[in-house]
This record gives sequence, structure tokens and C-alpha cells, in this order.
Amino acid sequence: MDISFDLNFAWYLPFVIFLARIADMSLGTIRTIMIVSGRRWISGLIALVEICVWVLAIGGLVTNLKNFYIILAYTGGFAAGTVLGIYLEEWLALGIRVVRVIHRDPESNLCHQLREHGYRVTRVEGTGRDGAVEIGFAVVKRAVMPRFYRDVEKLAPDAWVTVEPVERASVASISSDVTGRRRSFFNLGMLRK
Repeated sequence: MDISFDLNFAWYLPFVIFLARIADMSLGTIRTIMIVSGRRWISGLIALVEICVWVLAIGGLVTNLKNFYIILAYTGGFAAGTVLGIYLEEWLALGIRVVRVIHRDPESNLCHQLREHGYRVTRVEGTGRDGAVEIGFAVVKRAVMPRFYRDVEKLAPDAWVTVEPVERASVASISSDVTGRRRSFFNLGMLRK
């Protein structure tokens, strides 16, 4: 197969294919996240749009398979779409997390202080290597996690924090006073009553 560097084609075609690949790869990243979090219907809708965009992009590639610029646009769009999809997922901050905060000074009552900041925290007393510890559990929207970290750092800089994803939680378990960026279309179906 001879690959040509001929510019005798619609000048905008590589640009359109590049943008189409960025769009379909970004949608694919979000769709995968929706599938993992159990959001079937939203995943299906995203898949419908994603495959339509992909068919248009692959059609442009197949009809111009010998053109280097088209191939470069297709593969470059794939790479750029992957990176953009990751940034988009971080920006959307979908989902909720269960956070464990372990503090060596139970007398400081860190959990009570976190409650005063609007978080719903369950307190458990425990024993660590060096004695009594306070363990706090909270279910927090992922979009709120940076604020939660700042609050813990301000209240107890020596606290140990671990975070795990939550597949589903009842609405009552999410902090009502502490909100995320916005109500997102993508968050539908995450919370159950």
C-alpha cells in the first residue's frame, strides 16, 4: 500500500476526522465510567452518540486510507480524545466516596468538628499501635472531596485519610449541607431513595 502526501482532498477533512475522534474517545471514556457505576440508560445514550461519531470518522478514514494526513488526523484524534476524556472525567467528578479519617487524638473530637462543617460523620473509637484513636466515616460526593481534604487538613493535619469509591448510597447518607459543583445529568441514578 502506497501512502501519499497528496493535498488534493477537501482541506477540512483531516480536521473533521480529528475532532470526531476526540469526541468519540471522550464519550467512550465517560460511557465506560457510567457502565462501571451501573448507569445503564445513560451509558446506552452515550454509546448511541459515540458510535454515530465513530462511524463518520472511520468512513472518512476508509475512503481516504492512502492519505497520510487523514491517517495522522485519525490516530492523533484517538490519542487526544483519550487525554481529553481523562480530564473531562476529573472535571465532572462523578460519583461518591466513603472516607475514613483516623486521628490519634480522640479527645480532639474531629468527627464533631467535621459535622459542624456540614459533613455527616459516623464516629467509632478504636485502638491503634500507639493507643486510642478516633475513626470517622463519611459518605461524600466526589466533587466535594477537595474541600473535605482541606477541612481535615485544617482541623487535624496529622489525621490519616483513606478513600474508596461507593457504587450506590441512599440519599439520606450524603451530606446535605455540603454540595458539589452542580446537579449533573450524569449523576442521575447514582443515588437511591
